[in-house]
Amino acid sequence: MRPANTPPPALILIALLSFAAVLAGCLIGPADFSLSQSLSALFGGGTEAAQIIVREIRLPRALAAWAAGAALGASGAALQGLLRNPLADPGVLGVSAASALGAVIAIYFNLSAGAAWATPLAAILFALGATAILYVLGAGRVSPTRLILIGVGLSSLAGALITLVMNLAPNPFILTDLVNWLFGSVANRSFDDLALTGPFMLAGLALLLSARSGLAALTLGEEAAFSLGADIARLRAVVIAGAALLTGASVALAGAIGFVGVVAPHLARPFAGHDPGRTVLPAALIGGAMLAAADLMIRLLPFDYELRLGVAAALIGAPAFIWIAARTQRIAR
Repeated sequence: MRPANTPPPALILIALLSFAAVLAGCLIGPADFSLSQSLSALFGGGTEAAQIIVREIRLPRALAAWAAGAALGASGAALQGLLRNPLADPGVLGVSAASALGAVIAIYFNLSAGAAWATPLAAILFALGATAILYVLGAGRVSPTRLILIGVGLSSLAGALITLVMNLAPNPFILTDLVNWLFGSVANRSFDDLALTGPFMLAGLALLLSARSGLAALTLGEEAAFSLGADIARLRAVVIAGAALLTGASVALAGAIGFVGVVAPHLARPFAGHDPGRTVLPAALIGGAMLAAADLMIRLLPFDYELRLGVAAALIGAPAFIWIAARTQRIAR
C-alpha cells in the first residue's frame, strides 16, 4: 500500500505550532515585560529597552534554536529513510562529531578573535570533510550496515580528538568555552550567525527534498527501488550531503545537540505515514518547535546559571529515545 501523504491541514497545523513556539520565545522571558509590551516591541513599538531585548536578544535566539532543531529533524528523517533504521540520527554517520571537532579546534586556537565567523565556519567545513571521507570510503557502494559502522568509527575518532584537545587546553577559560560549546547553547546568537548558517541549511534542505521520491522507493528495498528507476548510489550521495550541510550548520549555530534528530521524525510519522520523503518537512517543523520550546523552558527555570540547551534536549530526548527503542521491533532491514 502506498504511504499516506501528509494532509495539508495537518502540515499547516504543525507549521502553526512551530511558529507559536518561536513567537513564545520572543514574547516570554525573565525580563519584566507584559505580553502586550513584548508584542509591541517585536513590531518596533514600545520603549527602546524593550525593543533591544525582544528584537535583538530574544528573536535571534528563538530563531537560532528553531533553525538548529529543524535542521536536525529533517536530517534525522532522511537518514532514517536512507538507512532504513528508525534509530538513525545525524550523529550516526559521524558528521555531528566531526562538526563539533571543527568548532573545538577553532576555539582552542582562538580563531574567533580574528573573525567571529571562524568557529561556525570551521564546524561546517569539518562536517563537509567528514562527508568527503564517507564518499571516499564508499558511501554510495557499501551496505547501510557497513555505512553505519564507518560512521561509528568516524564519530569515535572525532570524539577522541575532542577529548585530546580538551586535555591540552592551556587554561581553564578555553576549557570552559569548549565545554559550553559541546553542551550546546543559543545564548548570545545574532542575526549575523543566522545569516552565516542559513544558506548551508537551505542548501541541505533542498538536497533532501530533491531525494523524496528516491527515499519513498527505498522503503520497498534496494532491489525494488532500483527496478523502479532509483539511482541508489546517487540517492545516498545526495542524502548524506544534505544531512551533512544541515548538521554542520546546526552545530555551528547551537553546538552539539542530541536526540532531536531521532525523536522528531517519529513524532512526524503519524502525520506523514511511513514515507520518509514526506516526513522530512514535518520532522523539520517539529524539530524546530521542540528546540525552541526547550530553549524557552531553560530561560524560565529559576536557576542561578542557565541550563545548557544540549543538556535540556538530552534530559527530554533520552527517555523518548529509550521508549522508541523499546517499541521498535526491527532496527534495521
